[in-house]
Amino acid sequence: MQTKYLSVIKNLTMILTLLFISSGAFSETPEEKAFRISLEGDLYDKGFGNTTSSSQMTLRNKQGEETIRNFRVKTLEVENDGDKTLFIFDSPKDVKGTASLTFTHKIDSDDQWLYLPALKRVKRITSDNRSGSFVGSEFAYEDLGSTEIEKYNKRIFLKDEICPNTQENMCHVIKRSPTEKSSGYSYQVLWLDHSQDHKVWKIDFYDRKEALLKTLTLDDYNIYENKYWRAGKFYVINHQTGKSTELIISNYKFKSGLTEKDFNQRALARIR
Repeated sequence: MQTKYLSVIKNLTMILTLLFISSGAFSETPEEKAFRISLEGDLYDKGFGNTTSSSQMTLRNKQGEETIRNFRVKTLEVENDGDKTLFIFDSPKDVKGTASLTFTHKIDSDDQWLYLPALKRVKRITSDNRSGSFVGSEFAYEDLGSTEIEKYNKRIFLKDEICPNTQENMCHVIKRSPTEKSSGYSYQVLWLDHSQDHKVWKIDFYDRKEALLKTLTLDDYNIYENKYWRAGKFYVINHQTGKSTELIISNYKFKSGLTEKDFNQRALARIR
């Protein structure tokens, strides 16, 4: 209850701050501009309710050899907290039935579980393991949850430049640092376009030694429900290993009737 109360107060404070900054009462510092842009994008995406989608994941090693996996994703928006997200793998045979569940939290550390069908048990992902690879991909467990604005601090606006992949739209370039001490990243640099929703086109991730670890690019955006933009392609390259992972996402559906009952540990073991 206390965590939810703190979250409500923090949300209200952020909204009032945004209104004050937007009123033009004072000129923005780079920190204030970065916060405003981040908050505008966060608020614009509110209200989507729940979604389902299908994904094809292609893993490539340094030599270009490929492994393809298919999975489904279910997401539930939670009032005054982060989203709940469920990944369910359907193929190939060696990962079929594997599932992960993430409860993203605005203030507290995220809760994550992994169901391994071979062992027939649910394993909790501890904070210290969240920087590890998700099913052998270049995505870490900490990348699976929703990117709540409270999870980052030390934001600063760096510059404006042409958005990656578009060659025409302008992007704000912002630097931010994760608040969680166990994060595998020291900071991230994001390219967000100038639209109302501030779509993300690229993220550079820097490791704990502040060396460039990997780059995520997003593309093939489509709009749903006349408001919610979702990328159809995610591509991440690990600069330190030469490995990459590509996600092609399809069959986005909104308001599919998902409830809290679809997102719990017991449901993991019953997934088919």
